[in-house]
Amino acid sequence: MAAAVAAESGPRRLGIVGAGRMAEAIAQGLIQAGKVEAQHVLVSAPTDRNLCRFRALGCQTTHSNREVLQSCSLVFFATKPHILPAVLVEVARVVTAEHILVSVAAGVSLSTLEELLPPMARVLRVSPNLPCVVQEGAMVMARGRYAGSDEARLLRTLLEACGQCEEVPEAQVDVHTGLSGSGVAFVCAFSEALAEGAIKMGMPSGLAHRIAAQTLLGTAKMLLQKGQHPAQLRTDVCTPGGTTIYGLHALEQGGLRAAAMSAVEAATCRARELSRK
Repeated sequence: MAAAVAAESGPRRLGIVGAGRMAEAIAQGLIQAGKVEAQHVLVSAPTDRNLCRFRALGCQTTHSNREVLQSCSLVFFATKPHILPAVLVEVARVVTAEHILVSVAAGVSLSTLEELLPPMARVLRVSPNLPCVVQEGAMVMARGRYAGSDEARLLRTLLEACGQCEEVPEAQVDVHTGLSGSGVAFVCAFSEALAEGAIKMGMPSGLAHRIAAQTLLGTAKMLLQKGQHPAQLRTDVCTPGGTTIYGLHALEQGGLRAAAMSAVEAATCRARELSRK
């Protein structure tokens, strides 16, 4: 069927409804990875305010959400969560059996998507994060009742061009939002704090921020490539009576571990609140 053909050759046209940062990250990641040609991407938004960034990438743009559905069989919905239900009602009449519909809106459940779309609509839900724009995203996806393995395979093949993508039960999507979607901001806050500690001790600001970011990047690569538990790598860095154990003691006194866990919990709970609304 069409999905099987698309899985082999990639979609001829890719639609994106919404023109915010996440929509841009997905479009830029897929284009840079060569998964889709820029001129084959059609993006809609009510005004030109954000569409200019997509035109700069070479994408086609429109103010009509229906035009996106009428022109593209694979469509990402990347609007704000509170706007998405109205958008789905607007486009429902032009949804066909050929469409594969992907929502990246935080907190909007698969059941809500399916209720607002025609019966048997093939719907998937994706939780991306901003590093998709540099092809280092951490994403999870969940299937609706009528999305099969072909659709999941196509979507995963596309999104792996933007980083890591794994299929999970929908219950874990909101947890991913708290861990990785919001986690980008948490990591930035930690990177900023590391750099400011070095600045306090006399290092120039630009150098401190570059070294802090590179330290996070290098540590992440070691964890992923070696498959180590973070506790093992942390132990490898510590020497008895050395600098690291003194610094870790200070972090424990400041409650870093509990604060990080609470941040993920709070963000996840907020995502679940949005789902219930």
